[in-house]
Amino acid sequence: MLQIFSVKKSINFLKHAMPISILSMVLVIASLASLGIKGINWGLDFTGGTVVELEFSKPVDLIELRGQLNTEESDGAVVQNFGSSRDVLIRLPVLEDLKSDDQVNAVMKGAQSIDSSVIQKRVEFVGPQVGKELAEQGGLAVIVALICILIYVSFRFEWRLAMGSVAALAHDVIVTLGVFSILQLEFDLTVLAGLLTVVGYSLNDTIVVYDRVRENFLKMRKGGPVEVVNKSITQTMSRTIITTGTTLVVVIALFLKGGTMIHGFATALLCGIFVGTYSSIYVASFLAVKLGICREHMMPVEIEKEGADQDAVMP
Repeated sequence: MLQIFSVKKSINFLKHAMPISILSMVLVIASLASLGIKGINWGLDFTGGTVVELEFSKPVDLIELRGQLNTEESDGAVVQNFGSSRDVLIRLPVLEDLKSDDQVNAVMKGAQSIDSSVIQKRVEFVGPQVGKELAEQGGLAVIVALICILIYVSFRFEWRLAMGSVAALAHDVIVTLGVFSILQLEFDLTVLAGLLTVVGYSLNDTIVVYDRVRENFLKMRKGGPVEVVNKSITQTMSRTIITTGTTLVVVIALFLKGGTMIHGFATALLCGIFVGTYSSIYVASFLAVKLGICREHMMPVEIEKEGADQDAVMP
């Protein structure tokens, strides 16, 4: 494997842990403040609304189509390509004193003014109550994932490491949500999927570091927790850079060329990858050190064999 950092001499990553941890706390507080004040710009998947899929006979100009939909019935419509340049997906929010059928008729009238051969492929309506349930279930899914991760890491490693990993994951989720809240980016089901992907990606990076920390605690007879953690991070940094770099290439391609449908998903992944990479070092590992992780906590538990006490007293 390519070795970017020498394993013989470790880099003192934790030297800068305190100021970066303070920065992380500021980001978390700012994110929570934005979530409390501005909230989240929920998409139609959560707020409810009507989805209309149209097929045109030729590639359609979305800007021109949006201009034709500038009516009272289609106010707030989200227009985007769906698969090809001839297929268009239109999302209509729930408007008071307006029926869904009236909104669909207004959309078809605007589309037919551009292409008389346009075909209405499907119409779906999501009620506000269904959207509310989706939001509650999505939040519950993130919480359950964090709890399951806490239990897994506690059994797999040690509770101090488990607390560090869950704190890092919560940090990644809150900061990513904060970015969507501050910028008022639309939060739909694809963004929720991206958020859960960030949890898995960040956990994988943290587990790799923790596995090397446990191994070095057993191998290194000299050196304190800070030295062991620094050496472990140094040894895994090559893997982190290569994994993060190759993942970013794909995510950036999705962000630039993936289209509007997965733009939110790619945005969530971009934020999560950057935040999750440094949180594995400066949140998860640093918190474990502050909680007092040491060599004794990593030692395997000795199980006394049956009859060993009797063998000890026999002549």
